[in-house]
Amino acid sequence: MLTPTPRVSQSGAEGVSDLTLRALFESEETPLLRYAFALSGRREVAEEIVQEVFLQLHVRWDEVESPRAWLFRSVRNRVYNHLRDNRREVSDDSEEDNPRAVENETPDSLVQRWEVADALRGLLDDLNETDRTLVKLKYFEGLRYREISERTGLTVSNVGYRLHHILKGIAERLRPLGIDGTS
Repeated sequence: MLTPTPRVSQSGAEGVSDLTLRALFESEETPLLRYAFALSGRREVAEEIVQEVFLQLHVRWDEVESPRAWLFRSVRNRVYNHLRDNRREVSDDSEEDNPRAVENETPDSLVQRWEVADALRGLLDDLNETDRTLVKLKYFEGLRYREISERTGLTVSNVGYRLHHILKGIAERLRPLGIDGTS
């Protein structure tokens, strides 16, 4: 019969630090990911930043007096740096016309705008194909009702009627999410 391998007790502060860092990682990774995602709006960015911050904490473990606070502060700073350095990546065409819009936008308003855009994408995906096409032609391609009528075969009045009711339905579905015409 094989005897089990004896456990080796780790001596010194290094073993204790590794265990504490591991426990800190296990308890704080998810809240940090949520925090980074709320600030950045992108899962990949949040994951990368949280990973980098934990690696940086590992290197500076002996210097950091309050690791939890240090982690959240470091994540916040890295996200803000990322948003600043990658401004073009997160801006849309309307912001290119007004570059100050992104510079002066707070992270909270940026996250709110992304949440609204995400909710709208979901609602557009829920529309039937004809209604989705009408919305795309009007609001993404900027066509007039007559041009939409020519492309779809619907009458001009039907295009206007349907778009009115589509937008009204989307607004009603956004209202419970706390999104109104001023958001």
